[in-house]
Amino acid sequence: MAESSSTIAKPTIELGSKTVQELLLLAKGEQEVPEKYIYKVGAPDASSVQLKDIPVIDLGLLLTPSSTTQQLENFRSALTTWGCFQVINHGMTPEFLDEVREMTKQFFALPLEEKQKYLREVNDIQGYGNDMVISQQQTLDWTDRLYLSVYPQEARKLKLWPQNPQSLRGTLEQYSRKLQVVTKTVLVAMARSLNLDDNCFWEQYGEKGKMDVRFNLYPPCSRPDVVLGLKPHADGTIITLLLQDKQVEGLQFLKDDQWFRAPIVPEALLINVGDLAEILSNGIFKSPVHRVLTNPDKERISLAAFCLPELDKETEPFESLVNESTPKLYKKVKNYDRTYFDYYQQGRRPIEASKI
Repeated sequence: MAESSSTIAKPTIELGSKTVQELLLLAKGEQEVPEKYIYKVGAPDASSVQLKDIPVIDLGLLLTPSSTTQQLENFRSALTTWGCFQVINHGMTPEFLDEVREMTKQFFALPLEEKQKYLREVNDIQGYGNDMVISQQQTLDWTDRLYLSVYPQEARKLKLWPQNPQSLRGTLEQYSRKLQVVTKTVLVAMARSLNLDDNCFWEQYGEKGKMDVRFNLYPPCSRPDVVLGLKPHADGTIITLLLQDKQVEGLQFLKDDQWFRAPIVPEALLINVGDLAEILSNGIFKSPVHRVLTNPDKERISLAAFCLPELDKETEPFESLVNESTPKLYKKVKNYDRTYFDYYQQGRRPIEASKI
């Protein structure tokens, strides 16, 4: 728990009653959305949201001997202005990424009783279902998910790894191994872009660094004007790697107090820095606020991978980024993800409590 967050009361956590897919089955075509999903204040206004090109970074060129200072400067610019980028040439073929998307769709298309074999337990984040309800005042997200820890391997709860579709376990194993390679390359590039020791971000992640994956399903919603797939938030990670739906938009980023639609680049992974990278960089990198809108006609899937430091590792700004002209902006934090979820469901940012 972050040192500054002890004022937050321990929530009473209960299992959410029904998944969105269950609600839609029970509604049998009725259009009414349950009250607990509806935003009475701050409803999404998607009518004027523009599509904005997010920087595209060629990972194959970033750390090669022939890579130029300009390429690193472009990378740094993406992380200081947007806090995110689309990465191509990351070592995964478009065909393999399509396999990952397809297994995600196949899992959520299974009969309810099959998916319920992998239900998350009370007080546990891993498993199938919906997110934890920590307050009766909480506005719920219009999403179902399968959340699994993949690294370190001892954190895996294999009983929650679906055996159907049959390809899921093997494909996820392969995908997460490839993501680890991408993660190391990105973390080294982050260090170089700040003229730091190559391994400083990677060592913060650690050999026992935590990678969790979240398969997301956003079913069609009859009230996209008042219901969100995911509420506005920034990630409590070092970095997050996202595989977007190939056809259906929904992700939006907040930049300069304005929402922008994130374009779909089918062969790319969308990577954003999280709060912990903002803290480590002493505010140079920006952890972007983002949200997911719902669609009245089409379902949308995505697969997010969250990279966090190993358990009990402390995070604070790198010493070489702190001096008289740029003082330390953040307190030391530890096990940030434990506090993060409480803040998220309250629509608050835990990084605000970490600022000096």
